[in-house]
Order: sequence, then structure tokens, then C-alpha cells
Amino acid sequence: MSRNSHDAKNLLTQPLDLPCGVRLKNRLIKSAMSDSLGDGAGNPTDAQMRLYERWAEGGAALSMIGEVQVIPGYPEKPGNLVLVPDADFPAMQKLAKRGSVNGAHIWPQLGHAGALAHGPISNPKGPSPLNVEGLQCGGMSLDEVHELPRSYARAAILAQEAGFGGVLIHAGHGFLFSQFLSPLFNHRTDAYGGNVERRFRVIGEVIDAVRQAVGASYPVGIRINSTDKLEGGLTTDDAFDVVRLLNNTSVDLIDISGGTYFPGAASSSDGTSSSGPYFADFAKQAKELTDIPIVVTGGFETRNQVVGALQDGSADAISLGRAMILNASLANTWLSDAGGEPEFPMFDAPPRGGVTAWYSMRLTALGEDNESQFDLSPADALQAYEARDAERCEVWRNRFN
Repeated sequence: MSRNSHDAKNLLTQPLDLPCGVRLKNRLIKSAMSDSLGDGAGNPTDAQMRLYERWAEGGAALSMIGEVQVIPGYPEKPGNLVLVPDADFPAMQKLAKRGSVNGAHIWPQLGHAGALAHGPISNPKGPSPLNVEGLQCGGMSLDEVHELPRSYARAAILAQEAGFGGVLIHAGHGFLFSQFLSPLFNHRTDAYGGNVERRFRVIGEVIDAVRQAVGASYPVGIRINSTDKLEGGLTTDDAFDVVRLLNNTSVDLIDISGGTYFPGAASSSDGTSSSGPYFADFAKQAKELTDIPIVVTGGFETRNQVVGALQDGSADAISLGRAMILNASLANTWLSDAGGEPEFPMFDAPPRGGVTAWYSMRLTALGEDNESQFDLSPADALQAYEARDAERCEVWRNRFN
């Protein structure tokens, strides 16, 4: 074993202590991704349970469940989970239990898609009404804004009671709280619009409500954007201000990401290749503004990239998405003496959305322990993904009306 391999292993195996007192066993986290494996009625499926069990068995310290809705009216997709009182609670408990084997944590990412809610099963509504090419939505009333802290607190209590190890509040990727932070989406003239402190206000209120609901010793994290990659959207300076504001809250983890699913926007998640970590430079500067542990996600493909970001102070832990789709046991691989990198596929002229759909459908194969038989092209994956969504929309409408 080389000294470099020994040093990498020692660095990655170090536990991470959160402000609330909870310890994560190493520095490798499975990023929150929309796995789209709910049953269409907001509940977990066997494939979803097995998927998170595999990441836990594979050595990840923490796995985030992407797109878990706090109310059913504004989902990102019909495969989302919904944490409401009449959810299938035994299934939620089973997901939490299977995703926390091997000393792992599993946290739901609590969200609300707002203006980007899935049109076939929603009437999208964001901080302000918008009518632009590719996106129309209504604006939230003040009463609806005031209801958000209660909705998130209720979902967090349900997560805690189900046995999930913590929760992550979603304030990135163009969804509702990202919309509140962005002057492109937020044109409000009341206490929730204007400068960055006012645009952040509802997020602070949600954090306070969640913390009061779950207590001081339960982990509460948040995902934020470093940039929206949109002209007129959240600026880098504003994002640094958000980190400063978060430093005065009770969150235990700040997950740095970026980009948006705004129609027509460039999406780093649909690229065919990576030029390296996307947001590490921002995260490194953000760490100077807060004592809260920083996690960075996006574009990490090799162990050396991960170790380098930890060594140079860019982050306290690294969140991995596609790399852990390609190898569900990647954490164990990188925590071993030998190491080894995932093999990223190369696609020739995939359709728009096809690469993201390919990875989404591979998640299904992982949950079915069938990835060795997975051979869809991006075009075929996109067709299968959209057909499954259409079927689940019918289930969603019947369940939530």
C-alpha cells in the first residue's frame, strides 16, 4: 500500500461530528437525488428500500433521500415520497431501518417544488406569479407562506418518529426556497421579498420551527445553491450572504450545490462528462464564513478529487451522486487500501434529458439488484422514465386528488 493510499484512507475514515452531537462515521455521503422510486401515492417501494440499504451496506456514512414532499400539492415528480400524517408509516419505518444498517444514517430531503411543481399533478405556485416562456405559475399568499414552517415541522416530526436519522431542508436547484432566495423568482414587496435577508426570512422561520419540533439533538441540515446559473438569479455574493445567515441558525450541516431545473436552463446534471468538482471553490470560501460543517456535491469522480477537497479545506465531507449510482459500494471501495474508480459511461449525442434519465433508471436496477442486466440507451431510458411517470401521475391524482 502506498503512502498516498494510506493517507487517503485515513482521511476518509475520519468521523464527522455535527453540532447537535451526532457523529457520522466517515466523510462520504450519498447525495440527495430524485430516485423517482415512490409508488405514485407518496410511499416507499421495496426497490427504494433496497436501494438505500445497498448504499448503507456499501459504506456511505449518510444517504439523503431526494425530493420528499412536505405537502402533496407541489411535487417535483410523481415518484416522490410525501411525509404527511396519512402516509404508509410502516413502509416509511422500513425504509428508515433498511437505510441505516451498518452504522449509516439516512435522511429525507424535505422539499416543495413551488413554481417547478410537476404540471400534470399540480397547479404550480411560487413566491411570485410568473408568466415566461416555459414557465407559468401563481404566487403564494401570505397565509400560504406562513403555513410553510408548520408543514416542514410536521414532516420533520414524522421523519423522526419513523426512525430517520435526521432531515435535510431543500433550498437549492430552483425549488421553492431556492425561488424565495432568487430575485428572478421572488418579486414580493412584503417581508419575504427585497434584499437577501428578507428573501431568506421564510427559510429561517422553517429552520426554527423544525428545530423546535425535533429538539436540539436531532440533525437538521440544509442544501443551498452556490449559483442558479441563471441571468438575474441568485448571485455568488448573495449565496455567501445566505451562508452567513445560516451561521446564526441551528442547522448542523450545509450542503453546497448549484444549478436549477428552470425550463431551458443549462443543467450540469444532464452533461455527458464532468470537468471536475463544480462547486468546491465556493465551498472553500463558504467555510471561512461559518462554523457549521460544509458538504459539497457535484462533479466528483475520483478518490483523489475527494481527498483533495478535504485536504485543502474545501469541505468537511463530500456528497456523491452519479459515482455512487455506478458503484453502490463506492464508499467501501474508497475506504479500502486499494481504492478504485467508477467507470463513467460515454454517450454519443444523447437526447436532452437522456443522460439524467439513464442514471435514474439505473437507480431502479440497483434497487432490484439487477444492474448487471441494465443496458438501456439514454433514448430508451428517457422513454421508459417518462412512461413510468405517466403511469404514476394517474396513481398520484387518485391518491391526492
